Amino acid sequence: MGSADSKLNFRKAVIQLTTKTQPVEATDDAFWDQFWADTATSVQDVFALVPAAEIRAVREESPSNLATLCYKAVEKLVQGAESGCHSEKEKQIVLNCSRLLTRVLPYIFEDPDWRGFFWSTVPGAGRGGQGEDDDENARPLAESLLLAIADLLFCPDFTVQSHRRSTVDSAEDVHSLDSCEYIWEAGVGFAHSPQPNYIHDVNRMELLKLLLTCFSEAMYLPPAPDSGSTNPWVQFFCSTENRHALPLFTSLLNTVCAYDPVGYGIPYNHLLFSDYREPLVEEAAQVLIVTLDHDSATSASPTVDGTTTGTAMDDADPPGPENLFVNYLSRIHREEDFQFILKGIARLLSNPLLQTYLPNSTKKIQFHQELLVLFWKLCDFNKKFLFFVLKSSDVLDILVPTLYFLNDARADQSRVGLMHIGVFILLLLSGERNFGVRLNKPYSVRVPMDIPVFTGTHADLLIVVFHKIITSGHQRLQPLFDCLLTIVVNVSPYLKSLSMVAANKLLHLLEAFSTTWFLFSAAQNHHLVFFSWRPSTNIIQYQFDGNSNLVYAIIRKRSVFHQLANLPTDPPAIHKALQRRRRTAEPLSRTGSQEGASMEGSRPAAPAEPGTLKTSLVATPGIDKLTEKSQVSEDGTLRSLEPTSQQSSADGSPTAEEPGQAWREQRRLSSASASGQWSPTSEWVLSWKSKLPLQTIMRLLQVLVPQVEKICIDKGLTDESEILRFLQHGTLVGLLPVPHPILIRKYQANSGTAMWFRTYMWGVIYLRNVDPPVWYDTDVKLFEIQRV
Repeated sequence: MGSADSKLNFRKAVIQLTTKTQPVEATDDAFWDQFWADTATSVQDVFALVPAAEIRAVREESPSNLATLCYKAVEKLVQGAESGCHSEKEKQIVLNCSRLLTRVLPYIFEDPDWRGFFWSTVPGAGRGGQGEDDDENARPLAESLLLAIADLLFCPDFTVQSHRRSTVDSAEDVHSLDSCEYIWEAGVGFAHSPQPNYIHDVNRMELLKLLLTCFSEAMYLPPAPDSGSTNPWVQFFCSTENRHALPLFTSLLNTVCAYDPVGYGIPYNHLLFSDYREPLVEEAAQVLIVTLDHDSATSASPTVDGTTTGTAMDDADPPGPENLFVNYLSRIHREEDFQFILKGIARLLSNPLLQTYLPNSTKKIQFHQELLVLFWKLCDFNKKFLFFVLKSSDVLDILVPTLYFLNDARADQSRVGLMHIGVFILLLLSGERNFGVRLNKPYSVRVPMDIPVFTGTHADLLIVVFHKIITSGHQRLQPLFDCLLTIVVNVSPYLKSLSMVAANKLLHLLEAFSTTWFLFSAAQNHHLVFFSWRPSTNIIQYQFDGNSNLVYAIIRKRSVFHQLANLPTDPPAIHKALQRRRRTAEPLSRTGSQEGASMEGSRPAAPAEPGTLKTSLVATPGIDKLTEKSQVSEDGTLRSLEPTSQQSSADGSPTAEEPGQAWREQRRLSSASASGQWSPTSEWVLSWKSKLPLQTIMRLLQVLVPQVEKICIDKGLTDESEILRFLQHGTLVGLLPVPHPILIRKYQANSGTAMWFRTYMWGVIYLRNVDPPVWYDTDVKLFEIQRV
């Protein structure tokens, strides 16, 4: 039958379904077969030929017809899975049913009255008296559908290569087939790489799209951080009921991590051959992150002793989460598996940065947000993976692309979510000492970024990019400032030598945050001073030798420190400072140090194109909820400092930041200031001014400023290099206060971030699935869709 006839018949069937007032009997095969047996429609055709208005009309006016359509389509998929889809016709029926369900499911989910439909059993739906036992017939429709999809994803000659030696062999029996031998790609726990097969990839992709659509019920429920919020579809699919859970988890992970978009490195080859693997990899990444949507704060994380050998996962079953995908992920422990995963994710994240002299010569992937979520999940659920990442400088292969994306997206309000996840990942990494140590590696790869040129280390790169985000990012990034500065504080004790560019940027932030009107204009702004003062203090205390650039910058900017030490606290001065605000520009928009030339090939960060869609996000928890204060002991181990009682500074450290209580108060006050009720008082200024960690830097200035001034007068110097040479050989041993213990704020899992990740992840998936537009124009509740 010609394709045009086929579409016409399919369209006729859809019209009949909406116009028939009488319910169509489930046994009327001649009618139902029109939807899948006689047609050859692509998924795009199905979306065009089944308009949203008609699906809703059937749902409202002929509900039994919609119920029968869904039930019959699932029944066909179950039959296909049981027979093994040997004929072309069977394969066509399975694909058609799969496309039809992908089209219809979102309209079932958007109506609360229909949401339970797939979890009910269909009355009288015995499978044509095939002598099956009744238990099997009593499965809810959702379970039958999910198990059929799982079977179909390991169906020889349909989605996997057949292992038959010859055509004489009987067809592989679907029920006895060991799907672990049919894993889609070599990698974790599987050494054999099957021959690439375009048709299999396309069929897998269609089934994964249907699976993702099943899981998307989550989009139609409003965000509720307190509910257990387990997705019943994901819960069942990732349970022991699914006998393919392990091979499917492995197939998805390996398919993503083994993918190399550049192919054989021939420029422009992506323009000559369409890459059928990329859509599959994208779909695999999306299914993977959704199955791993699990609140680690509320579940005991499995502990792994790593004593077993030979297997990819630990065999000893730790009491882990019920979700097998999370369980398998948390139990990967072999070095070569970690290496494979890390190299794969780093290769894909770095792909958009690959610049060659021929524009557009390498294929650019678009799914870096899904990869960042996947990397986050790996670090969150598998601490051994996190330590592996930090064990070598390979972590910098994640850091550099992450900084690139942050810098690139900073002006675009449709990418605020991307900014958050990038910062969360760096916050998580910065809680580990090794991360700070790795940052000392020289930065020599020149990624084209719109930042000043500098010669230095990865730490310099991090500080320069963070400065750029804070001073020239979108205004909606302000809630991230304390996270960005916390990361710098966490790594600062380990930074051996900052470049002059980075030292100036660090001090420019302190200068901007410590202007009196900024300090007095919101209840929480003084926290940014604490955060931006701490890195300099840490570096002076722990890494004075080697940091002459920073010492010199502090001496040049000494007025900033003196002004803070002498901050006025009387009401008239406070009032005067606030009046000044109306006359001065925002402190962050003027740049305190010369920008200099940007890197070659870089383009400025562009705002979103007008009309760009974005999805809303739930609020992120404050830094006090996101992190736990810890102290680093002599041997490098961490001790939590979270106050158990009112004594918040029980560690006796005079420079410890204000207790968690002040944070909670600050959150309360800042919401008040948003509504214009708050105004600064003398008591308020005094309450935190006394806690400013001034001693170290004031002592440094006291000792060094007279010496530097004397050199300048004696030698008539105006030349920086002489002064720097003097500072390099100087020492403050015995002159500075005793170093306080290293304090860091370590990320801690909590239900607030779990909820944030859920809304962010589904928002990304919603916006990225435009061909076909699976969820477009349906009534989603998890987030709002807004136009920029």
